[in-house]
Amino acid sequence: MIELTTEELKQRFSDNIFGRISETADELGLECYVVGGYVRDIFLQRPSKDIDVVVVGSGIAMAEALAKRLGRGAHLSVFKNFGTAQLKYHGTEVEFVGARKESYTHDSRKPQVEAGTLEDDQRRRDFTINAMAWSLGEEDFGRLVDPFDGMRDLHEGIIRTPCDPDVTFSDDPLRMMRAVRFASQLGFTIEGETFDAIRRNA
Repeated sequence: MIELTTEELKQRFSDNIFGRISETADELGLECYVVGGYVRDIFLQRPSKDIDVVVVGSGIAMAEALAKRLGRGAHLSVFKNFGTAQLKYHGTEVEFVGARKESYTHDSRKPQVEAGTLEDDQRRRDFTINAMAWSLGEEDFGRLVDPFDGMRDLHEGIIRTPCDPDVTFSDDPLRMMRAVRFASQLGFTIEGETFDAIRRNA
């Protein structure tokens, strides 16, 4: 775990692709944020190739506009059924998705999905350390959005769900295995209520 100033953090996101996303989002009037493992791994000094971008609006429209801006070197795959798009550009892969909220029935892992806010999208994620978002907006480029104290949990080495762990694990039971895997890989501790929920739901 490393401490980074805002300027140092901006340097970590100095890759050309982030600047192009920022410019495109500004032109479209959209908010875009890098989320999940890429943000987490910046602070853990771990290499990460998976760049996930949440768009408050249409992730597909954002990806299509970016591909047009980048030109012939960009390869775009659109998955309309899932509302996502993947863009490959000079060895970099970025997945775009519109911010959403999800609800599940008890007998299915397939969620009901509707458009949501950035915080709705962060709330549906598995753990607080994977729910941090980093703004790509031209006016606030580099702002960390962390409503569930993921940074504190990174500092303390804790695996914790962003909301009620029973709900998080009933939505997707595989998250219980992910909790154990992250704890093992990172040398973290599973927070008490989260661990108790794993035992109840296993």
